[in-house]
Amino acid sequence: EVNADAIDKHSVHQICSGQVVLTLSTAVKELVENSIDAGATNVDVRLKECGTELVEVSDNGKGVEEANFEGLTLKHHTSKLKDFSDLIRVETFGFRGEALSSLCALSVVTCHESSQVGTKLVFDHKGHLVQQSPHPRQQGTTVSLQQLFYTLPVRHKEFQRNIKKEYAKMIHVLQSYCVVSTGVRITCSNQNGQGKRSTVLSTSGSQSMRDNIGAIFGPKQLQSLLPFQQVSPAEHVIEEYGLKDADLPQELFYMTGFVSRGDHGVGRSATDRQFFFINNRPCDPLKVTKLVNEVYHMYNRHQYPFVALNIAVAYECVDVNVTPDKRQIFLQEEKLLLAILKTSLINMYEDGVNKISLNYTPIHRTSKHRHLACISVYKMFMLKSASEICPAVPSNENVPEPAEDMEPVSRSSKSSLNLAGLKAAFSSHHSSNSGNKSSVAKVANSGPTQKTLQSFFKDPVKPSPSSPLKPVSDQTKRSTVGQSALDGTEKPRCPAEHMSNTVDAPVCLQKRTVLLQFSLQELAGKVKRLQDLQKQRADDDLRYRRFRAKINPGENQSAEEELKKEISKDMFKEMEIIGQFNLGFIITKLNCDIFMIDQHASDEKYNFEMLQQHTVLQGQKLIIPQKLHLTAVSENVLLENIEIFRKNGFEFLVNEDAQVMERVKLVSLPTSKNWTFGPADIEELIFMLSDSPGVMCRPSRVRQMFASRACRKSVMIGTALSVGEMKKLLIHMGEINHPWNCPHGRPTMRHLANLDIISQD
Repeated sequence: EVNADAIDKHSVHQICSGQVVLTLSTAVKELVENSIDAGATNVDVRLKECGTELVEVSDNGKGVEEANFEGLTLKHHTSKLKDFSDLIRVETFGFRGEALSSLCALSVVTCHESSQVGTKLVFDHKGHLVQQSPHPRQQGTTVSLQQLFYTLPVRHKEFQRNIKKEYAKMIHVLQSYCVVSTGVRITCSNQNGQGKRSTVLSTSGSQSMRDNIGAIFGPKQLQSLLPFQQVSPAEHVIEEYGLKDADLPQELFYMTGFVSRGDHGVGRSATDRQFFFINNRPCDPLKVTKLVNEVYHMYNRHQYPFVALNIAVAYECVDVNVTPDKRQIFLQEEKLLLAILKTSLINMYEDGVNKISLNYTPIHRTSKHRHLACISVYKMFMLKSASEICPAVPSNENVPEPAEDMEPVSRSSKSSLNLAGLKAAFSSHHSSNSGNKSSVAKVANSGPTQKTLQSFFKDPVKPSPSSPLKPVSDQTKRSTVGQSALDGTEKPRCPAEHMSNTVDAPVCLQKRTVLLQFSLQELAGKVKRLQDLQKQRADDDLRYRRFRAKINPGENQSAEEELKKEISKDMFKEMEIIGQFNLGFIITKLNCDIFMIDQHASDEKYNFEMLQQHTVLQGQKLIIPQKLHLTAVSENVLLENIEIFRKNGFEFLVNEDAQVMERVKLVSLPTSKNWTFGPADIEELIFMLSDSPGVMCRPSRVRQMFASRACRKSVMIGTALSVGEMKKLLIHMGEINHPWNCPHGRPTMRHLANLDIISQD
């Protein structure tokens, strides 16, 4: 029986609020946006236990008037929108007090600019004001959230379990407001237990976005940035996006900000520092993000750029009320925006590529050198095209230079070269310096008029008669009239060609009726027998065919997934040794299944994991402690996981009383024979620990060193093993976490056959 009663209002309120405020970052975002809307120049975010116990945001804005006290946490109450038409021009961030009140204990202390004393307000979970009392405070507002999500038990438990990841996401969102909020000083601090409160990030209230970036990410990040320079979209880009130049609105978008240089090494290994804004509102424009990364990869394939880009557009041309968190937006003329952005980025990076440093000594072929080489080939091709493809004017002297009215070729990342013309250009045997008058005369007498380079790139070009290569179109024309392009013989014509030339005529068809014998009972019996047979086969498959992947490099992933599913750690010691094959592989039997184990790869993986777990790298002291210029967030990650850094051979001098980004100095680096390490390995460790705090991990170069050591000390292919030695390798495989491939990716174990299936066959 279906209960048709309506859900009570309190439950509806909680459900709807849970859809608006989903995470810690959403809650902090709501409070910070409200402070900025109030005209604050100082916003202080204070957390306890990374936000599980308390989230408090204080500002020096204009405060809340007494007439708006009760409406702060009631649904559909706001002082920022008067009617529906105001939604078209949303210039403020907004505040969802009604959502926050139902998810936690909410209290507000505020003092309006017209008041002499502040007021403390306490709200219940329905958003009703239950307590109001005088409270000393200067102008501004403080909002406190205690025990976030505790009214939703399942979400509260999940929130506490993943608090480190929630905290990291919140910091990233807060960083976006720090970057774009010029003239606003934003600070964030956290206190764990009874320990000292530590500053996580802080800006100085500068009027410059560049200063804000430096305050959050340090001076090292600033050194790698280019200011964004907007230019009008190029013609080929306009065509690419299907736009018409005559109908494009002028000056609709104005973009400002910074992006990473295209040089290799100055980008980042992930998209963790990419911030996009529409009219100073942080957002996630997916197409814009994708385009920026695609253009950047044209110049730096293996990294991602730092991006801080603000797009100014008329408010009536953007809709921010798409999702509850207002991170997704709808834009008018989005294709025009993408065309401007693509042209501007390519123009910026091309300018950087074409600048040549006189003090630069090339050692490695980076992406810049590859691009310069491409430009050189391109210029050579242009010269060759001008002198050889375009037929010359008749002359008794040398071939004349190209005409002065020759049009320039537009620059594009994907030039649409004509293939036939390209072949003709590079297959020609003429040379501009050969002085061969007979060749020149032959070209001159061929008759075609000179074409511009523009037409060569855009229109199909017929090569000169002297070229040994003929266009494909000419061959096609000769071969279409019943003649083969290869041997000149006549081909049989398709019957469809005759049919298309004849007029339809009525046809008399003779029909016969044949009686078919049919029994529904017999059909049902056959269907049942077929179903029984399929079921039996399925049962057989479930019983025997647990391993389906073949021993093939293309099926490595499938084979590994099958082994993970079917083989547990305890099964390795139960395996029976059959023997050694080819002095390199151990053949084992488990029940009815036969397996082959690579003796070197399996031993290498065991040795590698033992080195990973137990090796403490020795450090070498530095003469002078080295500043790391870490961000406040990175500093905190390092301090919370300092024991993991010590096991990797890094030692630090920590000064808790120093300024943010200057609390940690490097005093010792790990060294091991020919391997040396540095700050780049520290940054990699910080990045890994941000996702998995407290989990023992190693920088990639340390793992490479361990893999090399493990390989050298492992049993080699070609070594004869006793049964005891083979059994020892099997037991070791049951003691490691990932026994299915060696550190270099080679498989350690594969299923060979099932004896039951073989006996049936």
